[in-house]
Amino acid sequence: MAPTKADLEAAQNATIDDVLGPGLDVLFCGINPGLYSAATGHHFARPGNRFWPALHLSGLVPRRLAPSEQHLLPSYGLGITNIVARATARADELTPDELREGGARLERLVAEVRPRVLAIAGVSAYRVAFARPAARIGPQEETVGGAALWVLPNPSGLNAHWRLEAIAAEMARLRPPA
Repeated sequence: MAPTKADLEAAQNATIDDVLGPGLDVLFCGINPGLYSAATGHHFARPGNRFWPALHLSGLVPRRLAPSEQHLLPSYGLGITNIVARATARADELTPDELREGGARLERLVAEVRPRVLAIAGVSAYRVAFARPAARIGPQEETVGGAALWVLPNPSGLNAHWRLEAIAAEMARLRPPA
């Protein structure tokens, strides 16, 4: 059942637990939870968000998972976190200080969890969080917490200039070598 307007209002500043496990190949990182995600407790849950369809099309999971199945991700070597934990209606409600603090927290988390790759979905937030104003989508030269770093397009339906197939193609580049 979809969250009500009251559920969404109550989700302001709420958090969602990270989805983590041992031996992750890829730790996906969103900017922060939207109100719909916070209300449901599931990452990338808003209808129209292309994370879950792109994840399947990328070949990283064998079928399209629903947001409520996020607990299955570690069995595929995948996890999810966010730069900033608190939910907002829009990512532009976050301050630059929050993004920088989130980047520092993310570095500590990655050093602890030790995924092979950290994949941040949202180049604009990445630029602020890590003081990389010229960063582009794709692999980055630096590492975060010892993990290789990749910046992905934001899968939000609001990011209209990235088609689903193109987001999936970027995700596919994250697959570990056979």
